[in-house]
Amino acid sequence: MELLRSVTFGQYVPVDSAVHRLDPRTKILATVLLVAVLLAVHRVEGLGVLAVFLAAVTAAGRIPFGYLLRGLRPVLWILGVALVLQVLFGGEPGHPVARWGALVVTRESLWLAFFYGARLVLLVVATTLMTFVTSPVELADGLERLMGPFQRVGVPAHELALMMTIALRFIPTLLEETEKIMKAQMARGAEFTRGSLVQRARSLVPLLVPLFLSAFRRADALALAMEARCYRGGAHRTRMTELRLGARDFVAFGIVSLASLVALLPPGAWRAVR
Repeated sequence: MELLRSVTFGQYVPVDSAVHRLDPRTKILATVLLVAVLLAVHRVEGLGVLAVFLAAVTAAGRIPFGYLLRGLRPVLWILGVALVLQVLFGGEPGHPVARWGALVVTRESLWLAFFYGARLVLLVVATTLMTFVTSPVELADGLERLMGPFQRVGVPAHELALMMTIALRFIPTLLEETEKIMKAQMARGAEFTRGSLVQRARSLVPLLVPLFLSAFRRADALALAMEARCYRGGAHRTRMTELRLGARDFVAFGIVSLASLVALLPPGAWRAVR
């Protein structure tokens, strides 16, 4: 139950901040750039620069750090498994720290496990921040405008943007529905928090049928509501608020680009800084 409450991805935090007021296209492109840089950086100094930058964005967006860190809890299982596999089977030669038969843990494998773990955490933080500071409507409009040029080659930009936005919007809704079903079954004697890991996994199977039925009912209700309002896709569609790039958007993207360049500095440049 606590794990479900800690899932914050896809949720929007409605506060007034300089980050919230940016054009959604700027935030989407900045997130894509940060993800690409995080995957490309190979120095711990680069990860440190990006961590400081993301912390500054969190503060500027008036997002509580505790709320942001709470969203990392569901990733801890994946992170723990990845770290153990990297430490035990990374195969990095170097200085042995511990040995269990054929398994050897080296100082280098521990360092790589820490590096990849930090990269995974920063990837989750960067993508989660975008959903915190961008409403679903803004996200759909931004994605549609960015994919607009590809409509000339037959890409359904509006439909794809709407599909991705609905998927993000339904994440917290489905988690809330899952919690309600679990409480209803626990009131009837079901156990979800006791027993071995295999037993807990088996106890979750009865949740799938009512959860899928609820998801299909919500999808059918959404489709009926869209048809009742004569929804016809992106053709000749007007918007209440038109997106316009301003000076603050170019300044913000320039700051993100500068942080990315600093994070990608070669090893020689870091030694010169030291």
